[in-house]
Amino acid sequence: MLQIVEVSPRDGLQNEKIEVSTADKLALIGRLIAMGATRIEVASFVNPRRVPQMADAEAVVAGLPAAPGVSFIGLCLNQRGVDRAIASKESGRGLDEAGCVLVASDKFGIINQGQSIVQGIAANIAMLASARAAGLKAQITISAAFGCPYEGHVPPARVIDLARRMADAGAEEVALADTIGVAVPGQVRDLVGAVIEAVAPIPVRLHLHDTRGLAPANAWAGYEAGVRVFDSALGGLGGCPFAPGAAGNVGTEELLYLFSRSGLDTGLDLAAAVEANHWFTGIMGRALPSRVGKAGDFIIDGARVPAGLSLS
Repeated sequence: MLQIVEVSPRDGLQNEKIEVSTADKLALIGRLIAMGATRIEVASFVNPRRVPQMADAEAVVAGLPAAPGVSFIGLCLNQRGVDRAIASKESGRGLDEAGCVLVASDKFGIINQGQSIVQGIAANIAMLASARAAGLKAQITISAAFGCPYEGHVPPARVIDLARRMADAGAEEVALADTIGVAVPGQVRDLVGAVIEAVAPIPVRLHLHDTRGLAPANAWAGYEAGVRVFDSALGGLGGCPFAPGAAGNVGTEELLYLFSRSGLDTGLDLAAAVEANHWFTGIMGRALPSRVGKAGDFIIDGARVPAGLSLS
C-alpha cells in the first residue's frame, strides 16, 4: 500500500493571507482523518512574525483528537522548533513526529532558515538527536532538492550527499522536496533512485509542488523509482513565503485519482476527499486549485467507470 502524508493544515495554509482559525484547522484535520489519512502535518513551530498563519501551533496540537493509528507531525526549522515540539509531546497533546528541514542551497537556506548548508547540517544533526531522545519519530525533508529559487541548479550529488549524512545522523525517513515545482519526471526518477540506493533501508518520501502542472507525472516517476510515501495537500493548497513563484502542493485528490485508477491502494477515499475539498472551499472563500477536486472522479450514471488497465 502507498502512504499519503497530508500536509494541508501546515504547508497548505502557511502562505495563505486569510487567517484560518484554530477551530477550522482542527475541523480540517478531522475531515482528513475521516477520509483515511494516517499521517498529517498539523503545524510548524516557527517564528509567528515570519509565518503568522502558524502562530497557533501549540493550540492546534492541544486540540488534536484522539485518533489511534494516526501520526501527527510538527515541522521544525531549528532547535527552538524541536524544543516546542517536544514540549507539546510531553504535555500529552498527541504529537508523534518532528519533521526537520535541511535546505540544499546556501542562499535559500539563509533566507528560509538563516543558515548555510554547512550550518544546516550541524543544526539538523542536533535536532534529529533531540527529537529521537524525546521519543518523537525524527524525519527530515531536503528542501529545494530539484532546484533553488535563488541559485537555480542544485547538483544531484549534493542532494545525495545530504541525504546520506542525514540518514547517518539518525533520520528515520528522508524526503526530497520540489519546493518550487521545477522538476520533470526524468529528473525525479534519477535523483530519487540514487537517494533510495544511498540511504537504504531508510524510506524516501516525495514532496511535490505543482507550479508547472507536472506534479502528478513527477509522483508517478517517483513511484516507478521506488517511492511509496508521498506528501500532498487537500485541494492543492500551499506555497512557501520565502520561495518566489512557488505554487501549491500536489493535490491529494490528484494523487488519489492517479494511484487508484492505476490499481494502487492508498487507504484514502477519493469521494471523501472531494467532499472535504468542497467543504473547505467555504472556509477559504474560493475554489481550491485541485483539478480533480473540481471535476471529481470518473463517474457516469452514479457508477465509477473502471480504469480498464487490462489490454484483453
